[in-house]
Amino acid sequence: MQQEIIAAVRDAGVVGAGGAGFPTHIKLNAMVDTVIANGAECEPLLRAHQQVMAAESDKVVAGLAAVMLATGAGRGVIGLKRKYADAAAKLTAALEKLGDRRLELFFLPDFYPAGDEQVLVHEVTRRIVPEGGIPLNVGAVVANVETLVNVAGALAGKAVTGKYLTVTGEVAQPLTIKAPVGISVRAAIALAGGATVGDFAIIDGGPMMGKLVAPEAVVTKTTGGFIVLPRHHPVIAQKAASLKIIANRAKAACCNCRGCTDSCPRYLLGHGLEPHRIMQVIGGGLQDSAAVTRALLCSECGACEAYGCTMGLSPRRINAELKAQLAKAGVKNPHRAEITQARWERDYRRIPTKRLVARLGLEKYDRPAPLVTAGVAPAEVRLPLAQHIGAPACPVVRIGDQVAAGDLVAVIPQGAAVGANLHASIAGEIFAVEGFIGIRAGNRAGRDGQ
Repeated sequence: MQQEIIAAVRDAGVVGAGGAGFPTHIKLNAMVDTVIANGAECEPLLRAHQQVMAAESDKVVAGLAAVMLATGAGRGVIGLKRKYADAAAKLTAALEKLGDRRLELFFLPDFYPAGDEQVLVHEVTRRIVPEGGIPLNVGAVVANVETLVNVAGALAGKAVTGKYLTVTGEVAQPLTIKAPVGISVRAAIALAGGATVGDFAIIDGGPMMGKLVAPEAVVTKTTGGFIVLPRHHPVIAQKAASLKIIANRAKAACCNCRGCTDSCPRYLLGHGLEPHRIMQVIGGGLQDSAAVTRALLCSECGACEAYGCTMGLSPRRINAELKAQLAKAGVKNPHRAEITQARWERDYRRIPTKRLVARLGLEKYDRPAPLVTAGVAPAEVRLPLAQHIGAPACPVVRIGDQVAAGDLVAVIPQGAAVGANLHASIAGEIFAVEGFIGIRAGNRAGRDGQ
């Protein structure tokens, strides 16, 4: 049964919907005792995952049960915040309908970053993923709730062609939609009534870990939302600052107060990551190779810069650059300590979500973004061949071909260890095959791949 589930998930092009896009069929090729559905959605302002849990509760539960079957797990847990009352009620009803007592809800405190998979594993199981490790190292698999919906769809023969996402911030009507993969950011913002300020910037993802994108960028399988903010907003200014400016600020202003380290979720789990020591290396030219290579333990959650540092510095950006340079130099993570106990102060240093929203200056944008179920029918889509970790998909269509929604348009390259299939998200004619597959809407009826 495991191989049948894996094959269906592979064929459907399912990847992690809430993170970097790791192909799900690879994750399922393991044996664990616990599967955790990640419904924490801890990034401020985003609402898609709580909407998914409410609207697709039966599929979330079905997908969780399928992943348990594939991995041999005896426990399935849906981790979510108690404040997601509608989702909790719908999931409770779905669990009761299934009648499998191995599946349960787990209510998380309202803190950031509850959705970090290592933090979530510890909250649910009290186990600590070792330095440089993954949940599999402690007998767990973590899957985003939308990923589980897609797993359930895969078992019903449906490919991944749509993405739940929130559009919020400086827009007329914040909302959550299920959009065809490949529509433009501009089109998604238009569905929310358009921007309400003239000079704005767009974050793809949350204000903590999201990145700035242009209106011409497109929705991918991993998009969680778009946040429109005035270009002068501090969150935008921090993300737009050049690495040179970030490094110079570190050299000039870091006083080694430890605020970054004391707020670091990985440090609080017991890992050896100490951002303030890395800042010492950058600011004072200290020779401390162990501190530098510990940047490889950073999850880039941004707690250090948004909450820990009072000087407006960005240890996260410094760590990200060090990680990139170390990877380019072929340096592997040397830190693999097994951790048996979190630091005693961890429970007292959780970052309350409401306080984080206030610290970010986003209170006026912290408002509902209801799910709108009306169909989204774009004139065209552009499907990047690389929407996941691993090798870009290899096109199997040509310019001029007619496709239906759900048709396979690109496949995992032969011999690639990691990759994902790609499917048409709308019906129409192929107009481009060049790093992306472009489809212009046509009259051919599409299959139900949404």
